[in-house]
Amino acid sequence: MTRPEVNSDLNRGASLIDATPKQQRNTLALWLSRLEGPQTLGSGRWFWLTLALAVLAAVIYPLFVDGWTVGNTAYFLVWTFMAMGLGVIWGYAGSLSFGQTAFFGLAGYGYGVLTLNFGAAYGFTLLALALSVGLAALLAVVLGYFMFYGRVQGVFIGIVTLSVTLVFQAFMAQTAGPEWAIGAARLNGFNGMSGMPPLTIPWPGGDVLLYADIALYYVLLGLMLVVYLGLRMLLNAPFGNVLVAIRENPERAEMLGYDVRRYQLLGFVLGGALAGLSGVLYTAWGQYITPSSMSITAAALPVIWVAFGGRKDVTATLIGTLVMIFLYQWLTIYGSQYAIVVMGVILVLTVLFAPEGIVLSLMRWISARLASTGGRP
Repeated sequence: MTRPEVNSDLNRGASLIDATPKQQRNTLALWLSRLEGPQTLGSGRWFWLTLALAVLAAVIYPLFVDGWTVGNTAYFLVWTFMAMGLGVIWGYAGSLSFGQTAFFGLAGYGYGVLTLNFGAAYGFTLLALALSVGLAALLAVVLGYFMFYGRVQGVFIGIVTLSVTLVFQAFMAQTAGPEWAIGAARLNGFNGMSGMPPLTIPWPGGDVLLYADIALYYVLLGLMLVVYLGLRMLLNAPFGNVLVAIRENPERAEMLGYDVRRYQLLGFVLGGALAGLSGVLYTAWGQYITPSSMSITAAALPVIWVAFGGRKDVTATLIGTLVMIFLYQWLTIYGSQYAIVVMGVILVLTVLFAPEGIVLSLMRWISARLASTGGRP
C-alpha cells in the first residue's frame, strides 16, 4: 500500500461526520470489511460461527455457576485489555514494553483519588474512568516521546519501561504517612488505597452499582468484545499495516516516507491506554489498589501471557491470556510457591519450541489442516 493510498483512507475516516448517509454507509462497510485481513488470523463463516458460539457460551455461563465464580471470572476479563495493548506494542509494533503495569497502576490510583474525593453520584465513576485512562495515555505520550524520538530501540525500550515501573512502585510503597494524601484520598503506602466505589451507572430507578458480580461480568464481556473487534479493524487498516512494516524493517518503512517514530508512539499510547483501562477496571472490581500491582512480578506476567498466546495476533493474545490467568490462579491456590516458577518454565519452553506463541502456532496448524482438507482457513 502506497503512502497516498494510506492518506486517502485516513482522510475518508476523518470526514465521516460531514459525509452524506451513503458515504457513511460506505465508510462503515470499509471498516467492517477490516474485521478480516492480513494482520489477524481468522476469517470466513466458520471462524465467526465459532466466535459467536464462544460469546453465547460466555453469556449463558453465569446461569450455571454461583455468584462468586462469576465475579472471579470478571477478574479474568479485567486483564485482557492490558494484554491486548501489550500485543499491539510488542507484537505489531515490535517494541517489548515492561511498562504496562505502570500505566495500570497510575490509572488505578487516579480512579481511586477521583472517586474518593468526588464520590460516585451522577455517574461520576464513568467520568473518573475516562480521566484515569487519559492519565495513563498521557504518561505513555511523555514516556514514548522521549524513547522513540530519542531513538531508544530494541532491548533498551524494555529496560526504560521496566525502570519506570519499578520507580513508580517504589515511590508509591513509601507513601504511608498522613502527609501523603490528595484531598480525602490517603495513598497508604504499601497497604494501598481501599474503599473506592465500584463503577456506577446512572439509572432512572436508581443507580446500578457494578460490584464483582453478574452485572460487572456482562459489562466487561461486552467491553472486551468491543475492544477486540475494534483492534481487529484498526490492525487491518493502514495504521496496522504500517506498524507491522516497522516491526519487520523500520529502515525500509522510513525510506518509503513513513514517520516511524510517530507510528511507534501512537501504538505505544494505544497500548498504554488499554493497560490503564485494565487498571481502572481492576480497582473498581476489587475496590482497592496497591503498589504490588506494579512489582517486577506483575510487570513480567503480561509478557508471559502474550508470549504464550502469540504476540503477533490479537486473537491468539486474547485466548492465551485467559488460559494463562486461569492456570496462574489455579497454581496460586493449590501451590502458591510454584506458581511463578511454572510461569517462568512456560515462558522458556515457549521461546525455545514455539517462539511465535503456543496458541498462535496451534491456530496456524488448524488453519493449514482446514485448507488441506478443502475447508476455508
